[in-house]
Amino acid sequence: MRAVFLTALASSALALGACSYDNGDTASASSEAAAQAAPDFAAAVAAPGREEGDVKLDASRQPAAILAFMDLETGDAVLDIFAGGGYYSEVMGAAVGSGGSVVAVNPPQFVSSDAAKAKWAGISARQPGVSMVPSQLGDFTPEANSYDFAMMHLIYHDLYWESEKFKVARMDPAAFLTKLYTGMKPGAVVAVVDHVGNAGDTRAVVEKTHRISPTTAKADFEKAGFVLEAQSDMFANPDDDAEKNVFDPSVRGKTNRFVMKFRKPG
Repeated sequence: MRAVFLTALASSALALGACSYDNGDTASASSEAAAQAAPDFAAAVAAPGREEGDVKLDASRQPAAILAFMDLETGDAVLDIFAGGGYYSEVMGAAVGSGGSVVAVNPPQFVSSDAAKAKWAGISARQPGVSMVPSQLGDFTPEANSYDFAMMHLIYHDLYWESEKFKVARMDPAAFLTKLYTGMKPGAVVAVVDHVGNAGDTRAVVEKTHRISPTTAKADFEKAGFVLEAQSDMFANPDDDAEKNVFDPSVRGKTNRFVMKFRKPG
């Protein structure tokens, strides 16, 4: 979508520049095109039918602010990685509109229950552009240059996690990011929000706390070829104890989280 938008915008600018005078139409056309590309995020969050449990998370997750910061656009082809119960999949499906799409990837063992199946059926009914693909993260290989936007919400650390109990095999984060880089279109955005963890042995930190050091995440993405374009401290919480597991009731939903916007050059 970004390539189409930029091409159209450039063509408009050239056509207007060929005129013998400038009456402000160039700026007006540019502003109008930009407005058309930006979804109404508040309306997407307020879309009818979202489950009550998801709506209750809005205050702590601020999805409208996150998606605006990350520059999700109308018509984008979106990849929601380890989408869980589809919280972001549904909101992004509403935001990108009928011209866009959302592919949600989930390890099958996490979406095999009747409750999970019913929830995803409801999401797909409300947002027909959303589809869920059961796949182990390490096995998922997107087609080259397929996506404009990818969301990794509170899950990047899971690439370092392994669990016999939950049937999560050891993964190679570098290999995953290499495939993700290939699957993103030139100029595409990868949105990363995760719990701030301490430095140290990353797998040990993740095993204990389900957190990850921002420095590690940044280095991983940059090594894969992505460029860190922007960061936000909207979820900064200096009172959070990084030694606590994120599921500890005393910190759950209130963790110190980093927000990073990566872009594939192009």
